[in-house]
Amino acid sequence: MRAGPSQEEIRRHNLGTLLRYVHVRGPTSRAELTASLGLNRSTIGALTADLTAAGLVREELPRDHGRAGRPSLVVQPEAQHIYVYAFTIEVDRVVAARVGLGGVVLDRREIPRPRGDRPADKVVAPLAEFVRDAAKMVPHGAVCIGSAAAVSAIVRQEDGLVHLGPHIGWADEPLGDALAEALGDERRPGLAPRVRNGADLAALAEHTRGVAVGCDNVIYLHGDAGVGGGIIAGGRPVTGHGGYGGEVGHMAVNPQGRACNCGSRGCWETEIGEYALVRTAGRDGTGSAAVAAVVDAAGRGDAMAQAAVRQVGDWLGFGVANLVNVFNPEMIIFGGTLRDVYLASAAQVRGRINRMCLPAVREHVRLRTPALGGDAALLGAAELAFERLLADPLEVATGTGGESASFSALPDPSVSLDDDR
Repeated sequence: MRAGPSQEEIRRHNLGTLLRYVHVRGPTSRAELTASLGLNRSTIGALTADLTAAGLVREELPRDHGRAGRPSLVVQPEAQHIYVYAFTIEVDRVVAARVGLGGVVLDRREIPRPRGDRPADKVVAPLAEFVRDAAKMVPHGAVCIGSAAAVSAIVRQEDGLVHLGPHIGWADEPLGDALAEALGDERRPGLAPRVRNGADLAALAEHTRGVAVGCDNVIYLHGDAGVGGGIIAGGRPVTGHGGYGGEVGHMAVNPQGRACNCGSRGCWETEIGEYALVRTAGRDGTGSAAVAAVVDAAGRGDAMAQAAVRQVGDWLGFGVANLVNVFNPEMIIFGGTLRDVYLASAAQVRGRINRMCLPAVREHVRLRTPALGGDAALLGAAELAFERLLADPLEVATGTGGESASFSALPDPSVSLDDDR
């Protein structure tokens, strides 16, 4: 039998729990930490002292203290000095950000990305250039403790290999290796970029600090050229073996339907993706602007656009009803282009749920749009990059040291920002 946890293990656990609390909740008084974490005042004091000494938090007097007696110190995350880099690689754009502890976006750059086949090293070059530029503005002594990327594709969790990304033109593309090489940290495994599916990370972000806070059973649906899904069950991400789980866009809903880019036929994304809506409305164009144009036309009374929205909304509800029956979620979140489609066809979606779902699973499910908007996946990537620190704050903070204060050893990008565009 294994012995119980040692005092040191308990201490490290409590340090991570406290740091995670202020990372997610923001500045928090010692009194609130004592009440919320179930620890006594002296323990909270010792833990905050350790985190302060490691440069992870600082303590200040409350600004609005007006009561008699000694005020409870407020613990704040050191957002300006402890940070990560977060990236998203999407169908139409790439985004890079420097995000401070506490989820504060300190610097951000968005770059249009032409659709089509572009090797990973060409796509990540402007991300590396952003890191190089951002490093010039980093305060002295600040520490980067990791990086992560969200990509609209089927990703192998182990090493960031994009197994299939038909809408970004990739198959078996070594994105993780390309990022590590571009950022210059391939020899530092603890800091090597982590890569995950974008919908998975959007679900993580909305669950951590968005519309799904407090909900432990959530499905996030993201639409663009394809459809992705992020699933949280019992408070934990459902990613499947190897990280390939959650590909709800390839759930077969119409065996006689259209051919899908994955090689199958009748996948859900062929009925609810941007191409389906624009095509059914008899229009041309791609991207969120094309979807918004159809939805706007439907709102202004265009009969063909209205019919297209109703048809796509009905298929959207069909797939959601199946997911509700399988996972029994508390909340479904519609992101990307599916946000506009859902808002325009909520009656069709809810009607399908009412007709197809078991009463016990449908009665409490809430349908929502993202609180974090288009940056949900970006903030989810930041949360992923912070995970090691939050699991063992002192080990990561002292283990990286000055070596990770910035990606200062970045190689010159092979493609400049202007050339990549």
